Amino acid sequence: MVDIDFWFDFSRTHCIAICAVLVPANLLATLQTMLMAAFGRSIAQVQLMAAIATVYALLLVLHVYTWFAIGVVMAPTFILTLLGTVCITINFCAVLYLKKRSQLQQQRA
Repeated sequence: MVDIDFWFDFSRTHCIAICAVLVPANLLATLQTMLMAAFGRSIAQVQLMAAIATVYALLLVLHVYTWFAIGVVMAPTFILTLLGTVCITINFCAVLYLKKRSQLQQQRA
């Protein structure tokens, strides 16, 4: 059985390392999703990249939740939560943008 306390303690113990990996990975993956959508890559490729970027963002939000769970309420927790939420929204909007653009092109043809 999964011991959730172990994972919460691990997340808080290695906070600097986790944030040092997840923040840049989240930003770069979201940027890559936006660029792929802007350059008109296939919907499947953009969806895959958006899914990967969303996983990074969700991991970041879950990591921050471990701090909220023990009552740590500071500026970094809110900033990182906002960053994860904004990146999830951007990835979702990039996929929607590409789908809408594809539908408009099909209607014109």
